[in-house]
Formats: sequence, C-alpha cells, structure tokens
Amino acid sequence: MDAIQRYIQDIDTATLIAWGWKILAALLIFIIGRWVAKLVRRSMSKLMAARGLDPMLVAFLAAILYAILLVAVIIAAVGQLGIQTTPLVAVLGAAGLAVGLALQNSLGNFAAGVMLVLFRPFTKGDFVEAGGTSGTVSEVGIFNTVLNTPDNRRVIVPNGQITNDVITNYSAHDTRRIDMIIGVDYGDDLKTARATLEKVVKAHDKVLEDPEPIVWVMELADSSVNFAVRPWVAAADYWQVRNELLEQLKTELEAAGCSIPFPQRDVHVHEVGKSSEAA
Repeated sequence: MDAIQRYIQDIDTATLIAWGWKILAALLIFIIGRWVAKLVRRSMSKLMAARGLDPMLVAFLAAILYAILLVAVIIAAVGQLGIQTTPLVAVLGAAGLAVGLALQNSLGNFAAGVMLVLFRPFTKGDFVEAGGTSGTVSEVGIFNTVLNTPDNRRVIVPNGQITNDVITNYSAHDTRRIDMIIGVDYGDDLKTARATLEKVVKAHDKVLEDPEPIVWVMELADSSVNFAVRPWVAAADYWQVRNELLEQLKTELEAAGCSIPFPQRDVHVHEVGKSSEAA
C-alpha cells in the first residue's frame, strides 16, 4: 500500500491533466467513430437497396461493414491513449485465433451465412423448409436465420444446420401443383366419378386453366379405385384451394351416387369347444 501511495504522490498535476485529455479524446473518438460507422452502414444499405440488391444480401453486407468499422474505431481510440497498436493488433489476432478454435461452430455458422447470401437458395419472405423447420424467412443474420412459422412462432435456426440439410423453397415458383388421391368404390361408374372430379376442380375460381388439371385412374387398390387429381394453383393459394377442393370433391361424389370406401376387415370366430361337444 505504501508503494502505491508513493506512486500516486509522485504523479504531478500536469501528468494527470495530460492523461485526462487523452482519455477524453479516446472517448470522443469512440463515440463519434461509432456514430459514423452507423451512418456509413445506413448509407450503404440505402445505396445497395437503390441498386436493386436483394434485401437479405444488403442486411448481411451492412452488418459485416459495421463490424469492421467498429474494430477500426476501437483501435484508433486505444492508440489515442498512447498504447502501441501494433502489439495490440498482434494480441487481438492471437486472441481471435484462440477464440476461433473455441467457437468452431459459430465460425461454421458464419461461413454458412456467407454461402446463403452468395448462392441465395431463398430470400426474405419465402416460405421454406430448412433445418428441420418450416416457415417464412424473416431475416438471414451472420450466424442464424429467423423463420416465422404458420402458427406464429419465431424460430431461430443456425445457418450451418440449414446448409447441411435439404432446403425446400415453396415460394421459388409462382405456381404449385396440388396432388390428391381420391378413391371410389369398385362398384361405382368410373366415367361418372371422373366427370364429377373434373367438374369440381375446373369450377374452382382459383384453379389455373394452364396447365390443365389432371384427373386419371392411378391405382386399382385393395378396396378402392384411386384417382389422381392434380390441379395447378398460385403458390399463395395452395392450402386454401386444397382444403376447399377436398370438401367439395367428397360432397359432389356423394351427390353423384359415388362412395368413398374405407378398408374393412371381417372377423370369423370359430368356437372349437362347442363344435366338439355337439359331435
């Protein structure tokens, strides 16, 4: 304690004032530098958006640019304190290597994020199935992707998990085909059944005329004759049209005298004991 007190007493007022100005200058550099970094990020985002770049790519590049500028600001602020920045950069590099080895998964997610931005298997607003989750893409970050599920859940999926899995983009095309299997009884008239199915499908106002809907016999199953019913719709109308058609098809088939069979099993019980006594 005595040594510390002597050291403090040896510090003159001029030295304290000089260090005070250095600390104040370093704080100003950090505050102003961070503000400038945010301003540059915002300006570059607007510029890239005006050039027609994908919003997902714009957000990703802006985040990387801001991180680089912020590191430069911190180094400049530390240099203002009189600390040699060259050894500091070397120390930061060594520390970064150590942290990188400890955070291999995070670096893998970062690399996966770069791949997602470069190859663009999906974009913001697309409905996808990726990383074991289905939802609408809300945001693609440096390390993870945010999906909003149909039941209004927010799911954050690591980018590495997405790139290592199969990606299904349901919004990649403007149209989708609805695949339905409708079975009728073997005793029903196939021409009547087919005509009824075609009438219901073509009457729906959201079913596309081109490509033309397909209705044909697909399989002679164990208990039914199965028709393949395949209309085309706009991708945004897929679930609505599918659900409406299923209900309408059943109603119209029943009205036309056709039945939709279901598997049945007959069980015959033989009582061996009673048969032996009767003999």
